[in-house]
Order: sequence, then C-alpha cells, then structure tokens
Amino acid sequence: MTPLLLAFAALLLLAVLVSSLANRTMLSTAALFLIGGFLLGDGVSGTVSLSPGDPIVAGLAELALFAVLFTDGMHAGWKDLRAAWRLPGRALGWGLPLTLGVTALLAYYVAGLGLIESLLVAAILTPTDPVFAAALVGNDRVPPRLRHLLNVESGVNDGLILPFVVLFLAIAKGSDDLHLGELGSELALGLVIGVTVPWAAIMLERTRLFAIAPKYQPLNAVAIGLLVLALGKATHGNLFLAAFAAGITVASIGDEHSKAFEEFGELVAELLKLAALLVFGALLSPAFLGEVSWTGWVFAVLALVLARPLAIWMSFLRSGLTAREVGAVMWFGPKGFASVVYGLLVLQSGIPAADEIFHLVAVTIVLSILAHSSTDVVVARGFDEESEVPAWYGKARTLVRRPGTTAVTTPDKDSE
Repeated sequence: MTPLLLAFAALLLLAVLVSSLANRTMLSTAALFLIGGFLLGDGVSGTVSLSPGDPIVAGLAELALFAVLFTDGMHAGWKDLRAAWRLPGRALGWGLPLTLGVTALLAYYVAGLGLIESLLVAAILTPTDPVFAAALVGNDRVPPRLRHLLNVESGVNDGLILPFVVLFLAIAKGSDDLHLGELGSELALGLVIGVTVPWAAIMLERTRLFAIAPKYQPLNAVAIGLLVLALGKATHGNLFLAAFAAGITVASIGDEHSKAFEEFGELVAELLKLAALLVFGALLSPAFLGEVSWTGWVFAVLALVLARPLAIWMSFLRSGLTAREVGAVMWFGPKGFASVVYGLLVLQSGIPAADEIFHLVAVTIVLSILAHSSTDVVVARGFDEESEVPAWYGKARTLVRRPGTTAVTTPDKDSE
C-alpha cells in the first residue's frame, strides 16, 4: 500500500502542476496515470506490485465506478433530458446498439471469439468517457449542442449498457440455469434503492424539521451516495445501477443539491478515476501486451476507427449537425473508465475466455486513452476563430483544403 500511495501522491502532484498545460496541449493527465502505472508495475520497475486478484484492485474499481455513475447520473436529470433529447437520443437510441453490433462482429470475425464472448466484449467497450476529450467538451468555442451531446451520451451509456454486461457475463459462464430471476432481483433492488433513498432524503430536508447549513450542502449528496452504497452492499442489490439511478433522482427532484455537489463530486470522482487508472496501468506489462495476438491488435484498432464512427455516421444522417460536428462525435467515443471496471469484472468471473477478453479490452482501452486524450485539443482547435488558432494549425488547415475552394463557416446554434 505504501508504494502505491506514494506513487499516486507523486503523480497527482505532477498532474496538478501540468494541468494548465494539459488543457492547452496534447498532454493528458489520464494518460499520465496510465503510463505511470505501467512504468511502476511489475512488468517494468516493480515499484508497485499488483495482480488482478488483489482486493484493492476490485475494491478501488468498484468504488470508483460507483462514484462515476453517481456523478454521471446527476448530469442526466429528467429536466435536462427533456429539454435537449433529440441529439443524445440519436446517439443512445441508434448509435449505442449499432456500436455494440459492429464491435461484436469485429470480435467474432477478426478476434475469433465465440458469439456470446463477442457480445460481452462489445458491451464492455461500448460506453464512452468525456474525461479523455476534456479539451473538446470544455471548450466554449465548441457548439453547445455538441458539448451537451457528448456529455449526456457518456453520462447515460454507462448505466444503459450495464444490464447487457451482466446478462452476457451470466450466459458466458455456461450454466444451464442463468439465474435470471436472481439477476433481475439484483437489478430491480438496485433501482429501488437508487430511487427511494435520495427521494426520502430530499423530502426530509424539505420538511420544517430539518435545515441544511450552506457549508454542508455538498455533503448532502455525499451522504445520499454513501447510504445508497451501504444499502446496496448490505442487500446485494446492483451497486452500479443503484448509483446511476440515485444520481438521476437527485438531479430530477433536488436540482439545488446536485448543483451544490457538482464541483466537489467531480473532484472526488476524478480522484478515484485517476487512482483506478494507475492501478490498471500497473496490471499491464510488456509481457502482457506481447501476449495479444496480431488479430487482437487489429480488432482494437478497428474497434476505435470503424465501429463507433460507422454507427454514429449512420445515426446522425440528416440530423442537422455540420460535417465537422458529426466528425467530432464519430471520433470521440473514447473507451473510458466503465470499460476498465467491466473488464476487471470479467477477469475475476472465472469464465473460460476471461483472460483473452481482458487482454482485448485492455489493449483497446490503452489505444483509446492515448489516441483520444492526445487529439482532443487538435479537434477542439477546429472550432476556434482563424485569428485565435496557433500559426501551425492555421497552416495545416490551409493545406488540407482543396485548391480554389473557400472555407464556409456555419454559425453555431444554441443547444437543442
């Protein structure tokens, strides 16, 4: 624990010191922790010694995903979804199942997995994470509707894909009895806990018996989240669905609580994400990466450059978005933290293809983090005014235009 804590503290300090530079360049704090974990792990320096079966790996991954889903749910309140549902609805209603289908086909025909295992890999790799496209979603020059689309999609797809991961994993275990009743009960119980706990807490706060001091406002959502976590573990309800449902409930009926919690909650979730990425990186090694066959590497590349781009292109035909906006959505489907945790769940499940699946998931996530977190600044620059971009970027944009053509700018529209 001591070497791991020391490594995390040192990398966190370094990430803070270079955070401003990271927001303006290809440098990525997420990639910093991933690469740092890789270099400190057993495969390179041996400073941090971890194995997938260590309790800290599963515990940290579970806690981090709970926090991520809880905060993601707060970005997906019913009011927000009703106010701007059309574009995120295309990404989630059409893009998500199409991405899952194309990825499954690639896993089946390119990586050579079985049908159920291919569907499981596809479900694990379908969720996206905006943290690896921070320069894009955090750039005011990027059209609000595009930023809203990417944020809502990534905030909702983690929770939507969860039942499919659980179901495909249950089928992959090969049991004649899938225990669908037990599985359904876990999901239903998690949903009930996620809705009733925050609803009861917020209703109590609104009575005359209680009043929250301003400095304690952010802790209200923390207390709700911890209570949901504790009840979920005590009753064996699905923790991740409970977290996502609780975040949505708080955002829907307690808007002031979600706003008070937003900054604090994002910092907590970010800390847990970075710690989990450090641990994930430490599980990798040159030998681990060398165990992946050439077909596995081809699958990982195609999963990034073909599966989502094709699915999003089909989903956003005649959507009203500009070609530049559609291109940004097609590319920025980074495989995020949910995929890391779902991959670890499969590794610990003991299914026959667990090791092969984890290798495929791991290399895809690594390539995604490196590719997406280093190109978000470049793509975001494309939405800046010509006079505000660096000279090198303006020249590059001039070179890729066809001779004799004139750039046409489309005025940004308000968020839909």
